Amino acid sequence: MSNVRNASDGYATASTRLRDYDYTNYYFGAGDDAFAILEPFGEWWREAEFGTGYYLYALPMGSAPSTRVSIADPKTGETRHELINFASYNYLGLSYRPEVIDAVCDAVRKYGAGASGSPVLSGSMDLHKRLQREMADFKGKEAALVFPTGYSANVGLIAGLMRPGDLIVADKLAHASIVDGMILSKATSRFFRHNDAGDLDRKLRGFDGKKLVIVEGVYSMDGDVANLPEIVDVCRRHDARILVDEAHSTFVYGPTGRGLAEHFGLDDEVDIHLGTFSKSLGGLGGFVAGPQELIWYLRGFARSRVFSCALPPGVAAGLLKALEIARKEPELRERLWDNARYMHALLHEAGVDVGDSTSQVISIMIRDDAGIFQIAEDLLRAGVYINPVRYPAVGKHKSRFRMSISAAHSRSDLEEGARIITSVLGKHGKCP
Repeated sequence: MSNVRNASDGYATASTRLRDYDYTNYYFGAGDDAFAILEPFGEWWREAEFGTGYYLYALPMGSAPSTRVSIADPKTGETRHELINFASYNYLGLSYRPEVIDAVCDAVRKYGAGASGSPVLSGSMDLHKRLQREMADFKGKEAALVFPTGYSANVGLIAGLMRPGDLIVADKLAHASIVDGMILSKATSRFFRHNDAGDLDRKLRGFDGKKLVIVEGVYSMDGDVANLPEIVDVCRRHDARILVDEAHSTFVYGPTGRGLAEHFGLDDEVDIHLGTFSKSLGGLGGFVAGPQELIWYLRGFARSRVFSCALPPGVAAGLLKALEIARKEPELRERLWDNARYMHALLHEAGVDVGDSTSQVISIMIRDDAGIFQIAEDLLRAGVYINPVRYPAVGKHKSRFRMSISAAHSRSDLEEGARIITSVLGKHGKCP
């Protein structure tokens, strides 16, 4: 085996186990050729995906992302059917509702497959305008703007609003799309300790100028929620605007499902509301909701939207129907919370470490960066599909499985899933 480039200690010997490596080992490469890093990276990749087959990401799914799915086994090549699905975001089970599918099909027959244009040129259709009006109404804001993805919503909003010389302070666990938006804005960027309002206060202190604070509603890798009341109070004391990314909390939290801001009674105290359509609505896209003047401004300055094709009309139609169902059927949200509480109880009783999770996103802590892949493989073979997460998505030695609970899961799904998970974790010494 040839030498492999390691960013921290030079060239590793051939005896180094490649499965201990990750993307960060290949961030920098030696030499003057931009392609120089590709050969050692390719060696690692071939071993990870085609050699021992421990790379368990992007496994082909041969079914809808429902509570039971079909997944291709990377080692055997066979398709495993009827796996209990705890990997998909489909919190309300809407992506495969017949009414949503019918709406998508009807729109495709009328409008075709794609929008074929930027939203500011020929890509805007009546469906997009209606979706924006419906989202503004749902969020109780003057206006809303739809983006092609949740990622592009964060990047476009942050880089479109903030400038060099401004200050952005984000929670240290902020999503990559938030971080990338901060980088693109070229504003001064700082991070405060997770959910620590006192540290946020220190980071804002003494800065004169435009200030934006960014937090998430539900943190996607930990499943805990923002300490929003204290954070909003700090923002007001420092005249800082606050953006809440409610990707995992919109349609889940609050009396009407508006999100964590509504849950805490702070809808009017939050300046910018941002979210996605790929989680609870089971579709694609992102949105920003807030004052009309903000939305007008972003239509010209949010480059990730201006220079992207608009959402396919079929997707927009499906989102409109999913939004209608989510608003008319609050029992979906109630069922989701019943399921989340039940799974929390099952795992707690079995001694499974779920970290600080309090939501429908449950982090099953493993803290074994190399060993987590074997556990994931054993879970797949035992009948559970769930994604392993390790560095750099989370900190070193903080690897975990991220479990997503859906309103569509039955009690038997949850009980069988918990039984399989605790059994496999027990064999690996990860729970009593």
